[in-house]
Amino acid sequence: MAELGIDPADFVAMDEEDEGAGAPDGVDGAVVATPVLAVVGRPNVGKSTLVNRMLGRREAVVQDVPGVTRDRVAYDALWNGRRFTLVDTGGWEPDATGLQAAVAAQAELAMQTADAVLLVVDASVGATTTDEAVARVLRRSDRPVLLAATKVDDDRLTADTASLWRLGLGEPHPVSGLHGRGSGDLLDAILEALPETPRDTFGASSGGPRRVALVGKPNVGKSSLLNRVSGELRSVVHDVAGTTVDPVDSLVELDGEVWRFVDTAGLRKRVKMASGMEYYASLRTQAAIEAAEVAVVLLDASEPIAEQDQRVISMVEEAGRALVLVFNKWDLVDEDRRLAMKRELERDLVRVRWAERVNVSALTGRSVAKIAPALRTALESWDQRIPTGRLNGWLADVIAATPPPVRGGKQPKVLFATQAQTRPPTFVLFTTGFLEAGYRRFLERRLREEFGFEGSPVRLSVRVREKRAKNAKNAKKQR
Repeated sequence: MAELGIDPADFVAMDEEDEGAGAPDGVDGAVVATPVLAVVGRPNVGKSTLVNRMLGRREAVVQDVPGVTRDRVAYDALWNGRRFTLVDTGGWEPDATGLQAAVAAQAELAMQTADAVLLVVDASVGATTTDEAVARVLRRSDRPVLLAATKVDDDRLTADTASLWRLGLGEPHPVSGLHGRGSGDLLDAILEALPETPRDTFGASSGGPRRVALVGKPNVGKSSLLNRVSGELRSVVHDVAGTTVDPVDSLVELDGEVWRFVDTAGLRKRVKMASGMEYYASLRTQAAIEAAEVAVVLLDASEPIAEQDQRVISMVEEAGRALVLVFNKWDLVDEDRRLAMKRELERDLVRVRWAERVNVSALTGRSVAKIAPALRTALESWDQRIPTGRLNGWLADVIAATPPPVRGGKQPKVLFATQAQTRPPTFVLFTTGFLEAGYRRFLERRLREEFGFEGSPVRLSVRVREKRAKNAKNAKKQR
């Protein structure tokens, strides 16, 4: 800017909230394949509490009711310099029915794909018939199996863990997930049991797969869509709204490319108004959006666009992530609903006209293949950078045709423009006066017409030049 005679120190920032955040930490980081430990056990024995203790942070949703965890949820863990993956699972019951049967199936899949298994038993209760049934299955497994006796909060229960030898899984490790008692010894034993490299290295690559967050209100079909694109029962699906609680992380090969999809809990209400399990699930959904590069917002095409749908879209927009709107359950849409939807899009989603849109049916698989091209388009826009010379040449033509409106008896001038960052594309305009919000929206609209940016938010920030007299006065004070 110096060669143009412009000193950045002469400008003050305006609309700093529009400048946005940069790319999430580690977006370009490589994905390293790590061995996997599956944590299994019957409901309410403290698996998620123990997982949080081993991670050293509160990741898994915990509440004092059975059946909170339902899916296979993977977390990155580190102990004594070695990295591994912890997979928390729902309660496993051999004779479960309905929703619990689907949860148990997820636990069984976790065991089949893990490099080692940790069975968690409630030491305060002892080995139940369900624990014995689980142990019989694990004894036939070709994976290393460890036994954790949890809820051993003091020495009084340590002696009782000896009775767990009868499960035939080796030495029980007494541990307290709540207080951390014995967790270090358990982690040492886990590292001994885990192989140096995992059996399955699917998805490991130098650049790492792009991160996609599946978000939306409850019961719009997020888990069904994840199961459809992954080709397996990766998430528990049930007619009960709000089945997913923890974010479910999956590597999915779609259209010849590996993506990291994160299925999230449906957002019923504002995070501040939620409570208990729903509150922590909402926090994790928000964190999943911020950690993603592109968000796929699912909407139920058979129902009118709701306030919750708009709130989720606003969360993605405020986080500065690329956006793809996927209208699910398209197999239920008739001609009347199509006409009504057209009016709703013009009225309720006018602020995100730039978002990519795909109409699909997770149930039948209709048009699911179109999601990958939409994701690529959105991410290309999110990463796009406009050369400064081309940007200012275009801006001069636009301003010559449509000058900024007069403000306070003076017409502000745009002296210079530059793209400050990508992810999302953020532009800074250096001016002699404040630009009205309407004119900034006009510039954004023309910017999209010229350069595209389909599927990505665009942010405009204005920096107004301070008066020379004020600058001279401040310089004199500094002397």
